[in-house]
Amino acid sequence: MGSTRNVALDEWMAEHGHSSSSLAEALNHALIELTGTHGGLDGSSVRDWKAGRVRWPKTASRRALEAVTGLPVTALGFVPRGQTSPSPSMTPQEVPDMKRRNFVGGIAAAVAVASSAPGTGQRRLGMSDVDRLQQRFAEIIASDHRHGGQLDIEQRAGQLAEQALNLQNSGSATQRVRSSLYASAAAFRSSAMWAAIDGRRFDAAKVHMREAQALAEMSGEQAIKFRIWSHAGTLYRHTGRPADALAANDVARNLHLTRRDPLFASLGLAREGAIHGAAQDAAGTRRAFGQAQEAMLRADPAAERPVWMLAFYDQAELDSLALSAHLALGDYSTAEFHGHRCLSNLRPHMFRSSAITTTRLAHAQLAQDMPEAATATATKVPADAATQHARVTRMLQEFGAALRAKAAGSSAVQTWAEHVATWRTTA
Repeated sequence: MGSTRNVALDEWMAEHGHSSSSLAEALNHALIELTGTHGGLDGSSVRDWKAGRVRWPKTASRRALEAVTGLPVTALGFVPRGQTSPSPSMTPQEVPDMKRRNFVGGIAAAVAVASSAPGTGQRRLGMSDVDRLQQRFAEIIASDHRHGGQLDIEQRAGQLAEQALNLQNSGSATQRVRSSLYASAAAFRSSAMWAAIDGRRFDAAKVHMREAQALAEMSGEQAIKFRIWSHAGTLYRHTGRPADALAANDVARNLHLTRRDPLFASLGLAREGAIHGAAQDAAGTRRAFGQAQEAMLRADPAAERPVWMLAFYDQAELDSLALSAHLALGDYSTAEFHGHRCLSNLRPHMFRSSAITTTRLAHAQLAQDMPEAATATATKVPADAATQHARVTRMLQEFGAALRAKAAGSSAVQTWAEHVATWRTTA
């Protein structure tokens, strides 16, 4: 008898923006949390489930599916051995709100068991619950630095924000734990906001921004307030609203945190410099980056800071922002200097930043009438970033158009055309 396609799983994946490979990756992460070992699932495993070739996955895979989706596997179209159709007890249509209100995932389910007081129905939340959420936050940060801007990252971060809020309403806690859970929810929502900005989904970014700002206020945590308002400045910069960008960035810069820690002051000033560059304010750009550099030199490298700050802000990121600002100003030789210095200091895990910086460096070289050098630089951008990261894709399309206009008929144009053609086979 032929296999029957699993329509319920197919529809859930489409609704949540998952490909077979991305769902397999999410399931493998869940299996590490649940069992301590990698599941070894890949896109072909998920395709077998969707096609109905495997109607009842292994026990560990079923647990991971329920952890990731927040649904019982029978609601995802899987059929227990000995049955001919899914259990009628629960279908996706009967539980539409569960996917949004009761998304608890593997970690939240484990927390629910671990946090219940023996002999009572009352849960007691603690910092161990916060620590588990922070582990997932670190995974989101790592995914962003590797892939950047992807809808899947935005969705996962949003779901984890809901998970943190679900925990708030599931038991008693001290004020410290409550504040930390709100801060975790705000952190996840700010990552969803950043993924949307990076993917040029600006309307979605604004929705995430408003939710993140409210959660940050409830948390009272200065570091996450800084991150959200600093991201807001970047959002307004990318949407051509420099006055709003400066106002939002000023909220971040005026937090007491920037007076306690010069590294936060440096980041706020560097992003201010990028905004001045976009607004064609050369003097403001130079002043802000000079102050940002001075503040960075004053910062204690051993100070305790949030994982998101430690993961990305350093001399390379300061130079990346300076590259963007001077490129916008038309100061191409200074932009090229900062581009080279950024790439020489960039940490290995910063794949997304490397692709963006390399693309901007190619633009700076082309603007100085160096088409061959610019083309050689642009071809170093990995194919996956060139075809899947919205900002990089757009900048490379602009590079190609500028190259054809500046060096029509040259060998550089031919080299670039041949290189772009290879993306169709490798993407």
